[in-house]
Amino acid sequence: MSGATKTDQLRLGFLETLEVEGRGHVGGLLITNQHGRPLEFQCTTPVKPNRTQEILYGDTLRPWLLGELIGGTLLERVSIKPDVVITSDENLLELRNHTSIPVAFAEEQKKSTSKPEVGQPAVFRFGTQNLRFHGAHQKDADVLSKQKHLIPDQADLQEPLERVREALAETVKTVFAR
Repeated sequence: MSGATKTDQLRLGFLETLEVEGRGHVGGLLITNQHGRPLEFQCTTPVKPNRTQEILYGDTLRPWLLGELIGGTLLERVSIKPDVVITSDENLLELRNHTSIPVAFAEEQKKSTSKPEVGQPAVFRFGTQNLRFHGAHQKDADVLSKQKHLIPDQADLQEPLERVREALAETVKTVFAR
């Protein structure tokens, strides 16, 4: 038996969505350990807003659809809850307003060299990525900093996000090929 405690473990959630031509958006959530090994994966069926929702939600449609609706559904569905959710889509930061789990946007490497301007959300280095948190939840970086030692400095957080995108594409291809 291992003497590992909860503080020795870090569960990372990688959340992505994919637009399916004419059918809406699907989402996928991969939960891994701190070494990138999959622990659980869940995905949604396509979700397409109707015209009335498009009109009523206006500019807030994508954050609601992707973050609150799809992201929230996936987070409820997983049996292994992550310590942090990482995404490459800023619209998914909306999920943080509906959960106590920190949600972070992994900035592309080319963007990571710039410093945030005054009034901009703080950037937090985690592995090889710079993470940005929801503006209303900037203390999430402090929570995550206590577990930073569990992630190697060379850890590539974009790679698991790519795995989620590939798994979603494969699932969509399989389901709609029937």
